[in-house]
Amino acid sequence: MCAMKRDEAEALIQEVLEVYPEKARKDRAKHLTVNDPNVEQAKKCLVSNRKSVPGVMTIRGCAYAGSKGVVWGPIKDMIHISHGPVGCGQYSRAGRRNYYTGHTGVNTFGTMNFTSDFQEKDIVFGGDKKLEKMIDEMETLFPLNKGISIQSECPVGLIGDDIESVAKKKTKETDKPVVALRCEGFRGVSQSLGHHIANDAIRDSVLPRRDDDHSFESTPYDVALTGDYNIGGDAWASRILLEEMGLRVIAQWSGDGTISELELAPKAKVNLLHCYRSMNYLARHMEEKYGLPWMEYNFFGPTKIAESLRKIADLFDDKIKEGAERVIEKYQSEMDAVIAKYRPRLEGRKVMLYVGGLRPRHVIGAYEDLGMEIVGAGYEFAHNDDYDRTIKEMGDATLLYDDVTGYELEEFVKRVRPDLVGSGIKEKYIFQKMGIPFRQMHSWDYSGPYHGYDGFAIFARDMDMTLNNPCWDKLQAPWKKVA
Repeated sequence: MCAMKRDEAEALIQEVLEVYPEKARKDRAKHLTVNDPNVEQAKKCLVSNRKSVPGVMTIRGCAYAGSKGVVWGPIKDMIHISHGPVGCGQYSRAGRRNYYTGHTGVNTFGTMNFTSDFQEKDIVFGGDKKLEKMIDEMETLFPLNKGISIQSECPVGLIGDDIESVAKKKTKETDKPVVALRCEGFRGVSQSLGHHIANDAIRDSVLPRRDDDHSFESTPYDVALTGDYNIGGDAWASRILLEEMGLRVIAQWSGDGTISELELAPKAKVNLLHCYRSMNYLARHMEEKYGLPWMEYNFFGPTKIAESLRKIADLFDDKIKEGAERVIEKYQSEMDAVIAKYRPRLEGRKVMLYVGGLRPRHVIGAYEDLGMEIVGAGYEFAHNDDYDRTIKEMGDATLLYDDVTGYELEEFVKRVRPDLVGSGIKEKYIFQKMGIPFRQMHSWDYSGPYHGYDGFAIFARDMDMTLNNPCWDKLQAPWKKVA
């Protein structure tokens, strides 16, 4: 149960909206609401996936970020070209801590920045020839790459470079997949469109490559682990549990993933989806074309992990069901010890979340395992089906906010007075300067993993370390200062 009553939360939203001009106020009112777990569909109370109001400080990413930064970038044995000025490629290089194994610059390239480095002459005369030359140079310098993706930045869409013809030509010359992506940052509403564009490119350019290959030796227990980007080693922590219960992970992507694993995914028996927002398009496609069933799972916190392991096991035979129970029992005493250690230090603390992907709903269970309470949550680029899943996870009268502006989030925090805020790098230093403990929940604040049983122990330690750090005694939150 939220600390605020429903009428108080509704009054808070109206108060925050008062600062806007009438048109903006009317628009933003559709994106802010008070949660009601009894509502079946979020669209009855909340609007999402709409353009941000011009002039407000949105915290969203762009289509390029969704394609290059999320879906394609972590594929480790491919080279990903940021086609345009140097800034986007450099800013997105290694920013999300997608851990991988391999030798960087030899057979893995995830933390390297490949850019066509647009100059004024490229804007005027086009960058196609420069792109061709760049691909030739990369083939010479990095011959072990397994393919190339061309990630378009904004100027490419404005000047009309024909990257598709370049990709088609170089695919024939190199006998490797060269994939062109029209993911210019200005396209669409947010980075969510970038996810969709990336998924469609994988659907058309990668998945069919092994449709006629029957040499792969399958087993009844093959699964594909998708929508996990291995931030801080998350996918590794998850994969341990799946393999311990008797499953064989034949594809893990895109974190620490290879293009070969993408091609193998349709040959699995079940597609296990972690980040629904970024990969549900491909999951649905593989179900329709290959008859591959999929399910969403949640490996944050022991309660949700056990629940998910049992749901996964229900798709298989008794051997896997017994394996799931064995894994749960194996880690139970360890998790009990973690909770016994940290719950007394965190019990009753209030948390507000504003992140992307799956985190605003998936991490709720992990906080609750530690006795903490979620008093507000929202997404940067969600669709209504994300909120459909979220309203069931949150308590009554908690705040829900979509594409929240910097002003709105700051005002909500001042009034709700959470003990901890979990959001992104743009918000981190604002709230820390306000004297509010903060965790950067896009990349686990340079910690992790947070998935799986191993990850929960780190998660609990980090929340305690953040909340109970003596540094906060040196700062004062705005509401604690004398007027």
